[in-house]
Amino acid sequence: MPDNRPSGTYRVQVRPDFPLHITAELVDYLADLGVSHLYSAPLLTAAPGSEHGYDVVDHSSVNPALGGADGLLRLSRALKAAGLGLVVDIVPNHAGIAVPHLNPTWWDVLRRGQKSDFAHFYDIDWSRGRLLVPVLADAPDALDDLRAEDGELRYFDKRFPIADGTGDGTPREIHDRQHYELVNWTRGDTELNYRRFFAITDLAGLRVDDPEVFDATHAEILRWYREGIAQGIRVDHPDGLRDPAGYFARLREAAPDAWIVVEKILEPGERLPAWPVDGSTGYDAMCLLNGVFVDTGTEAFFDTLDHHLTGVTTSWQDLVHQAKYTVATGCLAAELTRLADLAPTVEDAPRALAELAACFPVYRSYLPAGSRYLAQARSEAGRRRPHLISALDQLTARLRNPADELAIRFQQFTGAVMAKGVEDNAFYRWTRFVARNEVGSDPARFGTTPDEFHEAALERQQDWPGSMTALATHDTKRGEDVRARLAVLAEVPGDWTEVVRRWTRFAPLPDPSLAHLIWQVTVGAWPISRERLQAYAQKAAREAGTGTCWLNPDESFETAVRQMVDRIYDDPALHREVADFAASITPPGWSNSLGQKLLQLTMPGVPDVYQGTELWDHSLVDPDNRRPVDFAERRALLNRIDDGWLPPVDATGAAKLLVTGRVLRLRRQRPELFGSYRPVYAEGRAGHHVVAFDRGGVVAVATRLPIGLSRHGSWGDTSLSLDGHSWTEVFTNTSYGGNRLPVAELLHTYPVALLVKE
Repeated sequence: MPDNRPSGTYRVQVRPDFPLHITAELVDYLADLGVSHLYSAPLLTAAPGSEHGYDVVDHSSVNPALGGADGLLRLSRALKAAGLGLVVDIVPNHAGIAVPHLNPTWWDVLRRGQKSDFAHFYDIDWSRGRLLVPVLADAPDALDDLRAEDGELRYFDKRFPIADGTGDGTPREIHDRQHYELVNWTRGDTELNYRRFFAITDLAGLRVDDPEVFDATHAEILRWYREGIAQGIRVDHPDGLRDPAGYFARLREAAPDAWIVVEKILEPGERLPAWPVDGSTGYDAMCLLNGVFVDTGTEAFFDTLDHHLTGVTTSWQDLVHQAKYTVATGCLAAELTRLADLAPTVEDAPRALAELAACFPVYRSYLPAGSRYLAQARSEAGRRRPHLISALDQLTARLRNPADELAIRFQQFTGAVMAKGVEDNAFYRWTRFVARNEVGSDPARFGTTPDEFHEAALERQQDWPGSMTALATHDTKRGEDVRARLAVLAEVPGDWTEVVRRWTRFAPLPDPSLAHLIWQVTVGAWPISRERLQAYAQKAAREAGTGTCWLNPDESFETAVRQMVDRIYDDPALHREVADFAASITPPGWSNSLGQKLLQLTMPGVPDVYQGTELWDHSLVDPDNRRPVDFAERRALLNRIDDGWLPPVDATGAAKLLVTGRVLRLRRQRPELFGSYRPVYAEGRAGHHVVAFDRGGVVAVATRLPIGLSRHGSWGDTSLSLDGHSWTEVFTNTSYGGNRLPVAELLHTYPVALLVKE
């Protein structure tokens, strides 16, 4: 890999209400903050009103809603003037089809069917007849609302093409002659004959394994690379691709010097395949960073509390299996049917394939690599469903073969099953300690020991030094500082047990597991407005799917959820108690926040700062984490810091801005200080409250388990052994020397320190 990595990136959610010309106005602030690259949300033309850009409808142009080509040029000039680069987010797996007439390739496929020049662009199973388009209302006479107007078929505000020579007759007669069939929207999950992104029928799977499709969908992006507009590429959702390894080889050949990172969600212990990329987008680092601030010794307390609140004992593994099997046979039934059709001679093929997917321990394999995961799934599936052993054996014999169409599509299937079953369901149902319910984490692993952290960091330094490190993304379930504060609960299990048991009795909910989730989120994000908490609680309830769901909301259950949340705000005693408890865990949460931010910014890899998180960020799941950011406030605070202000650790969050800016600037100015990794261990009675490492001239020091530390009374004799050189602490600009440095002196002002060898 070329050494082309940024020193640090800053993610900006460029969107219609924050377009490219406004993004360009941020560049001077980002340069002052210390990043080397702006990291943008997708910029190609997306569906009207898209707030995220992952539903591209035209790969040949910059989204006019973001400012178009002129807007991108303006941003590029601003970046170059400031000496910054650009990392762009791209979406090779799927395209937006919600508004067919705005996607020229999809429109042509609808109009001409298999004879379209773009029929091979999309992953369509034409053997099953006409292309099914699930847009009709759930009514037997929905087609009666079709109209033939201006050479098109219209269904309310939706437009569809009419094939040449088929426009005579009634709208129904015209419809019946088309290459597509408009069907009830509920049939999308069961009968669809085109691949989609997860269970979203408005996102159709692309065949970028076809060189012509690759060229057409990447021409504009690669032009940005060739012309020096973009220097880095973030690749969205590679698990949906038919041939990820081939795709990345082609992308690297086309952009040999680009910094390429891939949105690959790795399960704990899983390693990134040996693709020609610089690394992942950092969910694996996020898992480590949050986990090392969790007291692993209190897991049993939370097991007991969870059992008391819910009345049941369910393992994470069993819950995940149940959720994944339900997804595989439910909202992904169309994909399962397409798989089973490839094994017509295998009795019980649909159930056996669903069972294998439910037991698959990672998102997907990349055959021939990862075949051991198939063996694990086969073993577990046989244990759970012994009556399917014959079918399982027949299927796994084929699923091992990288050239078998069944094996290729099964790899695409398991990632969708994992994402929908775990991230969008099980995370909302298994709620014993939701600080660990995060993308890339295993909630069954209560925390991370310092030794485990160091081991993983050493591996990153050796294998993927250019990989991104992250603490928040637009896909995380909770903001980084919510997770940091929730980690404090592991240090006060008795206090938490007492209050949450009382609150659940005072403001009950029919689903006690969901109630425990909402109470944890409430204290983790407090103070939070009623409107934001209500929106979160409703989404959590529908994702959990136990009392209500997205397709058929249960009004009585959702009313109970709203009443529970309302009571937090309307009952003075409860409101005061929630506020008081949140206040009690907020200062140690600040300590955790600064610690995990320092480690993220200094550990091996390329640190990314998600927009706004240089101050405290108590966002929740999207769309909450896409709210506008007050950049004027951040500019003003950064200017005060640069004028010599040493901010306290308080509600302003300026201490976090101090840490973020000082580390990012150091990484940009002196990258040679970050070329190696060595764990540093503190000695003394409170040594286990320190996590520290030497990057080759820079030593990062963070406090962990701050409440436990306070019970010690002080750092006492705890010290760090250094090499006798003189050191400067970056945040306070204090000099230190000698072989042993007292931690109490080093961490007198902040719970973190960054030492630079003089």
